[in-house]
Amino acid sequence: MTRHVQAAWVLQSLVVLLSVESCAGPDPASRYQTDPEALRRGESVFVGTCSGYCHAVGIKVGDVPNLFDCGWIHGGSNQEIYNTIANGVPNSRMVGFAGRLPDGDEDIWKIVAFLKSEVSGC
Repeated sequence: MTRHVQAAWVLQSLVVLLSVESCAGPDPASRYQTDPEALRRGESVFVGTCSGYCHAVGIKVGDVPNLFDCGWIHGGSNQEIYNTIANGVPNSRMVGFAGRLPDGDEDIWKIVAFLKSEVSGC
């Protein structure tokens, strides 16, 4: 393959990947942010799981990151927050919750939606 053919193939592959991703629509957290029931579920799971052990609800200084002050140290996009909750943070108390919540990973997306709805000024 010549360089031009290789470059054209790479460019075409990127266009296909980007168009497929754009057709996927918004991530679940974006949809859940307009669903009061999903937000209540996210809050409930957060209170029972996250704030029950480490994180506080609302702004509070402690030995774990504050999740209500816009300072997302592991990334603030919905996907980055989801990844942090799902996979945990190595060498910290933050364990991964992928597959461990009552309604599966949808609960993680609902937690993300709840957190984002509480810090909407970021």
